[in-house]
Amino acid sequence: MKFFRYLLVLAAVAMTGCASMGVGSRPLSELTEKYTNAESKFVAVDDLVMHYRDEGKGPVLVLLHGVASSLHTWDGWTDELKNSYRVIRVDLPAHGLTGPDPKMERYSISYMVDKLDKFMNKLGLNNVAIAGNSLGGYIGWNYALYRPDRVNKLILIDAAGYPQDMPFIMDFASWPVIGEMSQLMMPRLLVGMNLDSAYGDDDKVSSTLVKRYHDLLLRPGNRKGLVNVFRTMKEQSRNPSLGDRVAQVTTPTLLMWGEEDRWVPLSIMDRFRRDLPNVSVITYEGVGHMPMEELPVQSARDARSFLQTGKVFTLPAATASAR
Repeated sequence: MKFFRYLLVLAAVAMTGCASMGVGSRPLSELTEKYTNAESKFVAVDDLVMHYRDEGKGPVLVLLHGVASSLHTWDGWTDELKNSYRVIRVDLPAHGLTGPDPKMERYSISYMVDKLDKFMNKLGLNNVAIAGNSLGGYIGWNYALYRPDRVNKLILIDAAGYPQDMPFIMDFASWPVIGEMSQLMMPRLLVGMNLDSAYGDDDKVSSTLVKRYHDLLLRPGNRKGLVNVFRTMKEQSRNPSLGDRVAQVTTPTLLMWGEEDRWVPLSIMDRFRRDLPNVSVITYEGVGHMPMEELPVQSARDARSFLQTGKVFTLPAATASAR
């Protein structure tokens, strides 16, 4: 059955118009002009120039996006929280305007944690809350283990952390030959399919949203970098010991999950809830893998409640919903 799904995808791609096939790269100068604003900054971290935004004043909240995404995924949260917090969001390596590290063939968790630590050193950040979605959540809880002295609160949004099957499109793009083809051609149709599968309500996936995701994938080097991220994640997702250290995270943690997440299902959330010693939980009915995009105002307000009090309204996953 999975093989026929791959054939259907290839057939759909073959029928896609040339204008949206994603052949070649978009000039970095063009993308920088379009996807930066007055709050955008760049900082050199080793051989990588990392794009970030630094907005608001108050306690520091660092936001880490998910795989194949960018700091723009946090637009709604930033609008809601920047009057109370200093909100710092960053394009992770191989993503957004930061782009790939030319020396890396695999983006291991130790590499990602090290880059985050050096990024924080550059900005002089020593007491922060971290919120991370998907891959960003995986980096977040590993960073809280690495530097518990720096992280005062942790929000994991549909985060990776335990063995599981890879989402279909990521698995597809990580295959030999297919991965190499993806580095040459990234059709907008596939990007739209990816977003449709990530959202609980795919009516919220606008053409503007798909275009932004697609444009940033066409940054020079990002397609190759992303395939390497997919292949790293595939290797990690098969590791039976992947989540063994979750129980060592003592930082107060909020789990936020979309009940319709087809990428990182509620069963993974339940494992986090079982293993984390200091945890609160909230789930959102009808929402998929990225609650901060699908339900930005409500999820940001729930995050603020947790950041201020260390607690949120909590229900079992079977009955909890956005209020």
